Amino acid sequence: MSTTESLPGGESRTAVVVMGVSGCGKSTVGVGIAEALGLGYIDGDDLHDPRSVAKMRSGTPLDDDDRWPWLDRIGARLMARDEFPTGVVIACSALRRVYRDRIRRAAPGVRFVFLSGDPGVIRERMASRAGHYMPVGLLDSQLRALESPGGDESDVIELNLGSPVATLVENAVDALQRATRAKSRASSD
Repeated sequence: MSTTESLPGGESRTAVVVMGVSGCGKSTVGVGIAEALGLGYIDGDDLHDPRSVAKMRSGTPLDDDDRWPWLDRIGARLMARDEFPTGVVIACSALRRVYRDRIRRAAPGVRFVFLSGDPGVIRERMASRAGHYMPVGLLDSQLRALESPGGDESDVIELNLGSPVATLVENAVDALQRATRAKSRASSD
């Protein structure tokens, strides 16, 4: 868990972004993490404006001008204390470092769970899902845009998406809880 602020009674508020390319399992894992930690959940896809959704439906990748307002909405929702008093998990691609940095500025203390793995597995998952506006054809543009988190991004937990969902959720929750304990120890020293 990541602490974005202290609540009355010394409890902490948690903000988590589950990130990766489309089809990697962000929503499924994000819901699992939220349920396990008793947090709110938002699918970042729901925060795209209608013009961006139409663009993606047509097979056109978004550009940064499309993404900046969306990332700002992500950051604002991560900090929505009235709506999510104990915290929230948001599924958001956050493919590039500059996008993650923008989210970090809007939501200090946010933690990222990066689902990485074999593009072939992701392609199969995308081809089998129904009702999503993101076509399989845009996966290649997402893979090209992806900047895997660097070693200096200590707020990122990387998990291999080839593991079962229950294992991914369990590993994410364990890592988030360890990070919170380490931060608590460091702040009490």
